Amino acid sequence: MTCTLDIVGDKWTLIVIRDLLMGKKRYKDFMTSPEKIPTNILAERLKRLEAYGLIDKHTPNPKSHWAEYHLTPKGEGFIPVLQAMCKWGNQFIEDTWIPPEAFMKRRV
Repeated sequence: MTCTLDIVGDKWTLIVIRDLLMGKKRYKDFMTSPEKIPTNILAERLKRLEAYGLIDKHTPNPKSHWAEYHLTPKGEGFIPVLQAMCKWGNQFIEDTWIPPEAFMKRRV
C-alpha cells in the first residue's frame, strides 16, 4: 500500500487520473477542472505519472508545441480504485463530486 501511495497518494495526482478518465487530454484541459490545480503542480504530476508508466505523452502534430496525455493500461488499472473512492465519498461525505454514470460503468 505504501508503494502505491508513493505514486498516487495525494489529491492532485488522483484528480489528474480522474480527469484523464473523463476525457481530458491536453494541459489546458486539466486547468479547467473545478479544483483549480496550480500549473507547477500539474506539470510535476504529469511528469511523475509518465515516469511511473501510468500515462503516455504524445505530440500529435510535430510542428505544434502541445501534447496529449493518455492513460496506459497500467493507469487504467486505477479505474476500480477511483470508482470505489467515489462511491465511498458519495455515501459518507456531503457535497462530494457525483461522477457521471459512464465513469462508474467504465471497466478495465
